[in-house]
Amino acid sequence: MSQATTPHRKMFEQSTAANDGSFTPQDWGLFFAVAAIWGSSFLFIDIGLDAFPPGLITLLRVASGAAALLLLPKPSVTIAADDRPRLLLLSVIWVAVPFTLFPIAEQYINSSVTGLLNGATPIFAATVAALLLRQRARGPLLAGIVVGFVGITLISLPSIGDGASESRGVFLVLAATVCYGFAINLAAPLQQRYGSLPLMARMLTLATVWTLPYGLWEIGDASWEIGPLVAVLVLGVFGTGIAFAIMGSLVGRVGSTRASFITYLIPVVSLALGVAFRNDTVAPLAIAGIGLVIGGALLASRAKR
Repeated sequence: MSQATTPHRKMFEQSTAANDGSFTPQDWGLFFAVAAIWGSSFLFIDIGLDAFPPGLITLLRVASGAAALLLLPKPSVTIAADDRPRLLLLSVIWVAVPFTLFPIAEQYINSSVTGLLNGATPIFAATVAALLLRQRARGPLLAGIVVGFVGITLISLPSIGDGASESRGVFLVLAATVCYGFAINLAAPLQQRYGSLPLMARMLTLATVWTLPYGLWEIGDASWEIGPLVAVLVLGVFGTGIAFAIMGSLVGRVGSTRASFITYLIPVVSLALGVAFRNDTVAPLAIAGIGLVIGGALLASRAKR
């Protein structure tokens, strides 16, 4: 077992991307794989809600994701004492809290709207980097953020409902994306030090403990239908375990801010699946927004970290 020894560090550090130029073909492959998996996650949550309460969906998702990563071969590492508080915090703000908020939110708004709002993550990630890590968004990166945000606004406007319940759902999703903004910056240096698989396996195992009480509390309300159960397990194994491992690798390769632009493609996937499987309608304004979202992601990917 290897022992990682490090000097005392700040809670949030600037990561050093392995690739600070344009994305390589491998970077793009990782990028689109995670976008497809995470974009479908909101559909699987929606299907899961047909038979399971929100807390149990979160527990099943996190536990199955942890099991998937624990079964994968990975190097044996020891997390340094200075990094253990970061790991604990990451298990809360990247998994336990947002994964609990999404199923609750989807009781008020549909999966497409949830996926659209999740596209705000890069804005929060860039803001955290600027405020806590003293990084400045300039040139193509700044332009990509602005273009992407305009695109997300255009996508969201026709879909967001007017009532108090819809507003509650929107607030919960935005709260989850704020957590993601902090988590992406916190995860980058840890992933570079320990590797994505060892870090993600520990993080999901801890998050299973945090989500266990709420999940067990609601277990009596589940109907355990096969279709929704399969959807939740696929959500856990692929949308949580496998996708988190891929995302961790991508963050280490291209940096946290540019990797967070993956959420600009998630609305495209969530909208397509919502239309195909949940009969969601898509306004022309949203189609225009999708073009801006992709353009913003392409522009930002060419920026140096």
